[in-house]
Amino acid sequence: MSSPKLVAVGDNCLDAYLTRGVVTAGGNALNVAAQWRRGGWPARYFGVVGNDAEGEILLEEIETAGLSRGDVERRPGDTAVTLLRDEAGDRQFLLESLGVGDNYMPADEHYRAIAAADWVHLGTNANPDLVRRLVARRVPFSVDVSTKHLAIPLEGVPLLFASGPDGEEPVAPLTNALRAAGARQVVLTCGRRGAFFDDGATIRHAPAIPVDVVDTCGAGDSFIASFLASFRFGGLDAAEALRIAAAAAGETCLHVGGFPQQPRPIPDWLPAKYAEFVTPAEGR
Repeated sequence: MSSPKLVAVGDNCLDAYLTRGVVTAGGNALNVAAQWRRGGWPARYFGVVGNDAEGEILLEEIETAGLSRGDVERRPGDTAVTLLRDEAGDRQFLLESLGVGDNYMPADEHYRAIAAADWVHLGTNANPDLVRRLVARRVPFSVDVSTKHLAIPLEGVPLLFASGPDGEEPVAPLTNALRAAGARQVVLTCGRRGAFFDDGATIRHAPAIPVDVVDTCGAGDSFIASFLASFRFGGLDAAEALRIAAAAAGETCLHVGGFPQQPRPIPDWLPAKYAEFVTPAEGR
């Protein structure tokens, strides 16, 4: 398939790096779509932002990434925002607000385009009813459950991405539990330990690639975008796709934000809007 239709659906957010004084566009689904576009894939991103200034910033960055703002709905309410402080790439989250993206279900027009895609990736905090609809319609898709492994129905999910243990404990109990819940294939990303793929027959592994970390935000999303492109449409087996995806994740750690973009100074109105979260952190 020379030009598969790839679609990412769900979360976006405005990431405010209080320590650095900048904001970037992010969110698992948006990052995956942006990385696909960087790789030359004809990807689309479907999501929602609020009717506020944060939403306009995100829409501008979405267009800059080569995606269409027409695929992003605007609804009354607040855009998703993440406030974080970081030290040498390690992040401390002060606020993770989903805003209007909470439990996002695409409008009917967008859902029809999503259901017709060759592959769909659902970001974190996916709507359980959307998962069920895609399973029932037999749409090929993946979903990132991050650390909330069993928060949504997994029965019939073709491919699942999750965070796994970064210590020495075996990964099989977790992958077995996720497959027992209904996921057919499971990929675990385990930080410095690397990543694992379990299809029920065997477990494959690829080590992480050490880099001088600037920011870990979006590294897992780059991993997902690269793995799906390589494994589902690049003709590579799981082991090689894991290695390529690990390299992509390492590259993302070399810059601020989930995909290459020009960070913007934090607008004056943003800390004021979220003063109850920002002020206590600045006092420490």
